[in-house]
This record gives sequence, C-alpha cells and structure tokens, in this order.
Amino acid sequence: MIAIIDYGLGNVFSLSASLDHLGFANCVTADAAQIRRAERIILPGVGAYGDAMQRLRASGLIPVLDEQVAAGKPLLGICLGMQLLFERGYEYGEHQGLGYLHGSICSLADDLAACGASCKIPHMGWNSLHLVRPEHPLFRTTREGEFVYFVHSFYAKDCAESLLASCDYGLPVAAACGSGNVCGCQFHPEKSGAAGLAMLRSYLTAEIG
Repeated sequence: MIAIIDYGLGNVFSLSASLDHLGFANCVTADAAQIRRAERIILPGVGAYGDAMQRLRASGLIPVLDEQVAAGKPLLGICLGMQLLFERGYEYGEHQGLGYLHGSICSLADDLAACGASCKIPHMGWNSLHLVRPEHPLFRTTREGEFVYFVHSFYAKDCAESLLASCDYGLPVAAACGSGNVCGCQFHPEKSGAAGLAMLRSYLTAEIG
C-alpha cells in the first residue's frame, strides 16, 4: 500500500488515479497508523509554503513523517511537497520546512529578474530534464531530455548536494532532488504522460536509499 498524505493541499485525485493505473494499491490518508503500515509515502502539495507547513503541523503528521523517514521508508515529495522537504521557504515570509534536504525555497521571479531573464511566472508547462544523477533509481527508465510538466513560482536553491535533475527556465531550476530514502520532483509526474508514469513506477518499485 502507498500512502498519499492528505493535509488539505494537493491534487490527490489525479495522483491516486495514476497509481491505480499503474496497478499500485494506494490510500489518501491522514491516519498515522495507515502511514506507518504503508510501504512508501508520497507527499503532494499545491499552494503556499507557509500554509502547507501550518496544515501539516495541525494534522499532527510531522512527527510521523520524521519517524518514518528516520526508519528508512521511501518518501517522495511532489511540487510543493518537494519544496517542504527542504529546511526553509521564503514565500510570504520565512517558514521552517521539514529539513530532510539541505537548501531553501526562493522566489523564481526575483532570481529571473536579477539575471535579466523575461520568463513568465509561474513556470507553467512542459520542460526537458537534464539528469544530473542519471543513475538514481527514480530515473531507471528515464532518458536525458525527457519532457515533464511544471507549475510553480518558487524553486529550490543551495541544494547542489541533493540535486538529481534540473531544467532550464531562464536559469537552472532544480527539477528533482533526493538524499537517501527521501526524494522529490518539482514537476508533476502524474501529469507528465508516459515519462512521468515511468518515474512513478520506478519510485514505487526500485530500491530507494
């Protein structure tokens, strides 16, 4: 069973439907016992960083996630869910994150303006991946240059030690990050066609960590 964390933010229907399509039993849950019984965990998310962390704290699930990550259970964050894996986020103020990965979540618009790029915000649409660590289990069947679907306005910085893949959007953007049993995708694999489904299958079947 795959546990999809339900804390009130995230397009969990399309993610659950994708796992159903791939043939993996899954549940959308905020129940600590179900999360502990699950083989793997997915943390989705859409919206603002601070609101997401507030909702996670209110749910009481952060200690459960901490416990499961420490025990070595694979955890995949998607979009905002990936951003929450980092130490802090600077969306409408500074907010503490889960701290499983080193780095910060910062404004893509600010950094694009600083380098003179005129890309639209949010970064929305298809972009090709550069595989920084093509040997990572997440990319077991992924080719260099595969296109995946992004929707975001903030991105991970100072995360070189965990960077798995990047894309170019006026500047290099962290597209996937991971360390040990924790990994994340800034893009939406469940909305990225065959390439995204292949990555989900790899996460669900490969040895992670």
